Amino acid sequence: MHKIFALLKIALLVAVVTSCSKVVDYNKPVSEDQTKPGVVSNVKVSNFNGGSFITYDLPKTGNVLYVKADYIINDVTQKSRQTKSSYYSDTIKVEGFAQKKEYEVKLTAVSRANIESDIVTVKVQPDTPVYQIVARTIRMQSDFGGVNVQAINLLKKAVGVILLYKPNTEQKYAIRQQNFSDFSAISYSSRGFDTLPKAFAVYVTDQWGNNSDTVYQSISPLYEIKLDKSKFFNNALPSDTKIGFGWVVPNLWDNNNGTGWHTAQENMPLPITCTFGIGVSAKLSRFTLFGRSGYEYAHGNPKVFALWGSNVAAPGDAVLPVYADLGTVVGDWVNIGNFVWPGPPSGAPPTAPTATDKAVFNQGMEFTIPFTAPKVRFIRLAVSESWSGATFAHAMEITLYGNTN
Repeated sequence: MHKIFALLKIALLVAVVTSCSKVVDYNKPVSEDQTKPGVVSNVKVSNFNGGSFITYDLPKTGNVLYVKADYIINDVTQKSRQTKSSYYSDTIKVEGFAQKKEYEVKLTAVSRANIESDIVTVKVQPDTPVYQIVARTIRMQSDFGGVNVQAINLLKKAVGVILLYKPNTEQKYAIRQQNFSDFSAISYSSRGFDTLPKAFAVYVTDQWGNNSDTVYQSISPLYEIKLDKSKFFNNALPSDTKIGFGWVVPNLWDNNNGTGWHTAQENMPLPITCTFGIGVSAKLSRFTLFGRSGYEYAHGNPKVFALWGSNVAAPGDAVLPVYADLGTVVGDWVNIGNFVWPGPPSGAPPTAPTATDKAVFNQGMEFTIPFTAPKVRFIRLAVSESWSGATFAHAMEITLYGNTN
């Protein structure tokens, strides 16, 4: 028996040594065949926005590992790229070109011994790059406390819409805000300005560092203030959801994130609602909502919700729908915005947020109220879905901004 165990130990040791020696082999050529590969043939080009697909026949030699493409994407900067395609494919994708024009692509077959074939030069003519198409749709307009930037990205490719700002005391523009996305409709605002005319500019960039022409515009931001919470008051209506645990609605504006509004944990109809007055008639621009710490992306924290408003001096009760389009009128109430609290920024599931995800959640989330929303004196917060899917909801604090003139 002892001899058997000894033999097993020796076999295991040999296996370990052998497996370790194989790692060294990874640094050696895949093949010892030093034959120079033939060239690709029967080359065909299919262009798309900012790039091209190149199809070909592989050389007859059997030791080809991959085909590579080398090309200049920007004649001004001379920036180059290289892409590769394995011998399992007959197509290579070249992209990132700065203009709609003719470019040269050099195709090379590479063997398993890292021996390169002669170069085959192919001419491609990509269609207009996406970043240039998006740049044509740029629009800047006045927004509350700043400027709103909009652009259309129908092809839904990743682009960056970069906002520049030049103070009166400076000679050059500097980056104020950057927005990167592949959304079809791009819209964001930069705030924190007074109402005097400001010098703004916008350009569009892509992942390869191509930049569009810059659009310049003088913008006069709209007047915006943070609404005075001391003027807020509870205005409970019969259809509002029953309060639970003594967490009354006025806790939403007591400037204390440790207290909040909480409805009864019972089988309540959706949406979960509360109603309050803001003490003035205001055209709202945005708001910050704070969820309950310790239950990030969980429990009764709002996930999908709406704000309804009324400018009537004493609005009547109305049972709100679970969902309604912006501008829908129900009795004295109008839908002034539908909102979704974004999930964990790390991409982790809501049930397992990271420490950073929780920190972001507990900073509160800012939401923009559509510019078309009318003035209001009263607000109804209507939660149609909490993060747990329960029929109760809670929130800790709400801060409103807008124009009271």
